[in-house]
Amino acid sequence: MGRVAIQVLEPEKQKCEALVMKAIDAVIGLPIIIDVQKVQDMDKIKKYDVAETPGLVVNGKVKVFGRVPKKEEIKKWVKEETKIA
Repeated sequence: MGRVAIQVLEPEKQKCEALVMKAIDAVIGLPIIIDVQKVQDMDKIKKYDVAETPGLVVNGKVKVFGRVPKKEEIKKWVKEETKIA
C-alpha cells in the first residue's frame, strides 16, 4: 500500500477546506494512505515558490498553482507518485 503526502496551499479558510475535500475525494478507492495538510500561512506558502494560490503539492512536488485542479488531475498525480496503474 502506497503512502502520499498532500499539501494544500491556500490562505483563505473556505477555499482551503474545499480543495482539501476535493483531494480526499479524488483518492477514495485507491489503495493508499494519505496525509493531507493545510498550509494557510503565507510565509510557509512562499517556501514552495508558487506565484499564486491555490496550490497543490504531492509528495513534496508542486503539481499546480493559481487554479483549482480537477479531481481527475489530482488522482492522476497521486497515481504517478505511488506507481499505481
